[in-house]
Amino acid sequence: MSLAFRAAMASVAGLPSPILLLIVLALVFDLLNGVHDSSNIVATMVSSRTLTRRQALAITAVAEFVGPFLFGVAVATAIGDGVLVASEITLGTTIAAVMAAIVWNIITWQLSIPSSSSHALVGGLIGAAVVNSGWGALKLAGLGKVLLALAVSPPLGLAAGYLAMRLVLFLARNSSPRINGVFRRAQIVTALALALSHGTNDAQKTMGIITLGLVLAGQQSAFQVPLWVTALCAGAMALGTAIGSRRLIHTVGSKFFRVRPVHGFTTQVASASVILAAALLGGPVSTTQVVSSTIMGVGAAERLSKVRWAMGGQVVVAWLATIPLTGVLAAVLAIFLRSWV
Repeated sequence: MSLAFRAAMASVAGLPSPILLLIVLALVFDLLNGVHDSSNIVATMVSSRTLTRRQALAITAVAEFVGPFLFGVAVATAIGDGVLVASEITLGTTIAAVMAAIVWNIITWQLSIPSSSSHALVGGLIGAAVVNSGWGALKLAGLGKVLLALAVSPPLGLAAGYLAMRLVLFLARNSSPRINGVFRRAQIVTALALALSHGTNDAQKTMGIITLGLVLAGQQSAFQVPLWVTALCAGAMALGTAIGSRRLIHTVGSKFFRVRPVHGFTTQVASASVILAAALLGGPVSTTQVVSSTIMGVGAAERLSKVRWAMGGQVVVAWLATIPLTGVLAAVLAIFLRSWV
């Protein structure tokens, strides 16, 4: 790990100041993403009292760091090379997009709203690119693929959670209460799988932004994610995950319904399956939206009235509002940055 970071620092040294600013901002976004989304991974473990918050965050952070090295760069390519026409945009476009996503993450973090960092970043890219270069700067086919992944992943999470819970209830129908101990211990394994899938999907978004910036700054002739970029992004994501957010953990883990070990186990299995499948297919999804919808699906499988659907409505509102609001914010920031980059 230390060798990877030393190589990363050596590669960063000497880069022009605009690309250095983009790298710093992208890593801040990555770190906040880890803080924001760690709640999705550890919430059910903490709420069902499988592990303490610190224990859950520590083991999750390790898996988050490892994930980006294992499963390719399909998501990074989708974000960095599939949404915008590189010849039509500037570094200012990417800087404004990342700044808007950071602001949105901080606002929703303070309000304890489990919103989507992925939606925020995509909205920022669209808003900044359109105001700087017009609609021709967008790759409509690639953008459509990204938006489709963001749109269908919450319903898939809801369905996966419902079906997984029904299957578990069927298989455990004649079991004694001691099976709760099995589910409690199994959550440690399933949480690691969820953390690997999250690190794979979410850290790649930052990798894509930094690599796009290197192409725009003339540091690379083609879009190819360097190893040092992977190391930096994985490290920032792991650090953010280790910090965690107590308020968001409470929101995800208890405000939909009272989570027991069987719910935590089932949620993690279903969520990890959806997120990892999307990562392997190059679909950038929102871990927040997938886990939240999966929790609701798990609860609904037992009883529809078990779920506090009003809380789910707040998540849906944040889901719908994020892209347009971050798009407008990024557009404003892009106008102010025109004179510099």
